[in-house]
Amino acid sequence: MTDITLAELCIFAASEAFRNNGEIVATGVGPVPRLAASLAKLTHTPELMMTDGEAYLVEQPVPLGPRGDYKPKFAGYLPFSRFFDSAVWSGRRHAMVTPTQIDRFGQINLSQLGGTHQQPKTQMLGVRGFPGNTIYHPNSFFFPAHTTRVFVEAEVDMVSGVGYNPAKRVPGGNYSGVDLRCIVTNLCVMDFGGTNNAIRVVSLHPGVTFDEVQAATGFPLEKGPLTETALPDAEALAIIAQLDPHNIRASVIKDNPPAIRAN
Repeated sequence: MTDITLAELCIFAASEAFRNNGEIVATGVGPVPRLAASLAKLTHTPELMMTDGEAYLVEQPVPLGPRGDYKPKFAGYLPFSRFFDSAVWSGRRHAMVTPTQIDRFGQINLSQLGGTHQQPKTQMLGVRGFPGNTIYHPNSFFFPAHTTRVFVEAEVDMVSGVGYNPAKRVPGGNYSGVDLRCIVTNLCVMDFGGTNNAIRVVSLHPGVTFDEVQAATGFPLEKGPLTETALPDAEALAIIAQLDPHNIRASVIKDNPPAIRAN
């Protein structure tokens, strides 16, 4: 098992975010989140629903990359308009995404960096669907490079998605739909079980220390149980390889390092 890559460890760890989610749509945006959701469906949570990324629900997760004569096994018609009604607005979706920034209370940014809202230093995609997604259904996150530029010291440069920041809570407001679950990075697994739902570290990848994670984070971290992140077993690795026949996962984390650090 020494040839397990860090990307495969992250896929396996991220799949746990979808455990026991029930019959909801699991959406993974990007190779690692998508493979994680697919792995979850094919192992511990088969009742998850998945789409082909276009207009259909599928019986089996669709592999990444060119697929030759592969034909998806369609389970039902789910065009974009119906997807909002049946999954997003109803809370029957769990998305795992990769924003550009995240702060201590889970506010995320995918819109702009630096400057002002009128004249940002860097203009990105805009808020996209994050405002609605973060108040209607569960969300988790994956970051391939855990740094202080991602886990920022203060508030994110532009709040694109709602978090748990108590300073932003309006008296009488309904925040019951805000449900942030899990963060997987190249260093650790985190959740929102800290004070006032602040981010805390719950497991460290093999060879990583809490101090290392803290040094790569712009705000004080709280400690959860601090176990070691579990390695994927042979069954999980075989499924990941089947779902990613072109090894796209190898390009996600810089230099495609092993899951277990060399001494």
